Amino acid sequence: MSISAVLTPLPVLIPTVAAALTLIAGRRPRLQRLIALVALSAVVGVCAALVYLVDRDGTQALHVGGWGQSVPGLGPLGITLVVDRLSALMLVVSSIVLLAVVLYAIGQGIRDGDERQPVSIFLPTYLVLSAGVCTAFLAGDLFNLFVGFEVLLAASFVLLTIGASADRVRAGIAYVMVSMVSSLIFLIGLALVYAATGTLNMAEAAVRLDDVAPGTRTALFAVLLVAFGIKAAVFPLSAWLPDSYPTAPAPVTAVFAGLLTKVGVYAIIRAHSLLFPDGGLDPMLLVAALLTMLIGILGAIAQSDIKRLLSFTLVSHIGYMVFGIALSTQLGMSGAIYYVAHHIVVQTTLFLVVGLIERQAGASTLQRLGGLAAASPLLAFMFVVPALNLGGIPPFSGFIGKVALLEAGADSGSVLAWTLVAGSVLTSLLTLYVVARVWTKAFWRSRVDAPEGHLATAAPAVLLDDGHDVDFADRDSVGRMPVGMLVPTGALIAVGLTLTVMAGPIIAYSDRAADEILNRDNYITAVVGTR
Repeated sequence: MSISAVLTPLPVLIPTVAAALTLIAGRRPRLQRLIALVALSAVVGVCAALVYLVDRDGTQALHVGGWGQSVPGLGPLGITLVVDRLSALMLVVSSIVLLAVVLYAIGQGIRDGDERQPVSIFLPTYLVLSAGVCTAFLAGDLFNLFVGFEVLLAASFVLLTIGASADRVRAGIAYVMVSMVSSLIFLIGLALVYAATGTLNMAEAAVRLDDVAPGTRTALFAVLLVAFGIKAAVFPLSAWLPDSYPTAPAPVTAVFAGLLTKVGVYAIIRAHSLLFPDGGLDPMLLVAALLTMLIGILGAIAQSDIKRLLSFTLVSHIGYMVFGIALSTQLGMSGAIYYVAHHIVVQTTLFLVVGLIERQAGASTLQRLGGLAAASPLLAFMFVVPALNLGGIPPFSGFIGKVALLEAGADSGSVLAWTLVAGSVLTSLLTLYVVARVWTKAFWRSRVDAPEGHLATAAPAVLLDDGHDVDFADRDSVGRMPVGMLVPTGALIAVGLTLTVMAGPIIAYSDRAADEILNRDNYITAVVGTR
């Protein structure tokens, strides 16, 4: 058995086993933290090794239990795990973010007294979420992709409602209802694909769908696209997101914003390039991408709370990724892959910075904020770097990814593609306006000039409800940012800058990943053998 075959299941197995161990160690928070950190650090190492091995050796498939071709004519049975350049990149970026966020959460929890009031369920659930993310990226068949989504749903509901405040429970219920609708549509899609092809293995289904009538293929893709579009927050299926994410604790919001929607984007890439490569729905996807960009950023302009503002920018920038996918070209797909990696890191970083703003100033609403640049130059720096990156200011990775997508749109040459180019430029300018507005109001102006600057009663976004604890305004430690929260935030800023400094090799890798995705024979051969 090759090294890559040994490593392939570990990103799922390690956090799953660690989740069980941390649940057993629920009354020993220090042991819980140690297990979680060791497990997620190991996952980062495994995923980094997979990136190297897959880039060197090509797509790798593992038939769990050795069920590969055991029944002639039926193709692969059982669970198939597949890792190619795209899934390896998604795994390594996601694992880095998961490790950084858990470090942040641990630093926040220690500072806010979870030794006295332990939230023993957070780390086990977080590790289950990590396993779900990795399952989705490694799934070689549609059913196990569905399982990965459901693991995410179960874990994310628990994380979203930690503390059991009324707002969190209300947001959690809305999130679960939308996710259940998405799951139901996905299940219907699975049933239809199985009825049409007799298999749910993606490689085998890709071969058999070639013999299905074009109209039927389009209908199947449309059903799956609705399910994945809800999870990716593509307009008009994105209204749930801005109301769900901002109520969660800062670390939870950060990992949700950075990763969960990207799992949906990843599923769209797989369905579009592997199962339904004929591009029949590309015009519709381009229109959806344009509307997602513009409506998302216009929603951000209307917000006064930084969390909600960033939630709308999250929706908006999903449009860039869908734009690259819908072009169905190597350059467009490469730009989309690079932009996904960039956005995972930058969006997560910004939500972690918002958690630091809440700790420093006692609020995340612009009406109550001001003077943060003078009060904490370090916090100002930690905000402005990822904010400029999100806005696409050169030479940051956001600029590089957008230029790649704009070039792909220009090369396409169609009227719709050029409309997307114009919409992308407008969205980028409006994003820059939005982050500049946060900077001028929260950091640059004096707090006494804020309409509600005298109010500072909001509690920090801790992992638990501490309403019975000392009032936030009476704490003598307000404004002290724990090192345990600063270090992982700074580390993610460094990762974002690495995407800029190492843009050449990373773009080259995304080019190879795009070629591999669009030439689906490599994937199919790795899973089912020679066609």
